[in-house]
Amino acid sequence: MSRFDIRPATEADWPAIWLILEPVFRAGESYPYPRDIDEAEARRAWMELPRMTCVAEEAGQILGTYYIKPNQPGQGSHVCNCGYVVSSTARGRGVASALCEHSQQLGLELGFRAMQFNLVVSTNTGAVRLWQKLGFKVLARLPGAFAHPSEGDVDALLMFKALA
Repeated sequence: MSRFDIRPATEADWPAIWLILEPVFRAGESYPYPRDIDEAEARRAWMELPRMTCVAEEAGQILGTYYIKPNQPGQGSHVCNCGYVVSSTARGRGVASALCEHSQQLGLELGFRAMQFNLVVSTNTGAVRLWQKLGFKVLARLPGAFAHPSEGDVDALLMFKALA
């Protein structure tokens, strides 16, 4: 059981979620969203398009967030995709691990049978290490698939885990 309260996000959570997402999206080091994405488009991508968005909180403060959605429509909809972001002030406290474990359980509850990460940036070594620790396998390395703002084109990883 997580020491953080992880629950579905509400509309009232959006300002706190945006405070977490914006610096990560602006940095352009781990997500493919445009670095100049506006708040409305980020809200649509994180809150409206996914099947569900959740937050981790402690003492009323949102520490991190994730979304879960089908990776593909139709015949590929039994595999889910998630994205996770943890506040810079909460990193190193197990929030990402708790969010990922929660998302796997939620995925099963929602009827997903597997989880796939389509674009894990290879230079995001902490995430790669954590996902592997949680049982995800690297299925492919996509050479130069991510345009990193300071490292240039870097590899991205396709990672997968069966849930059931």
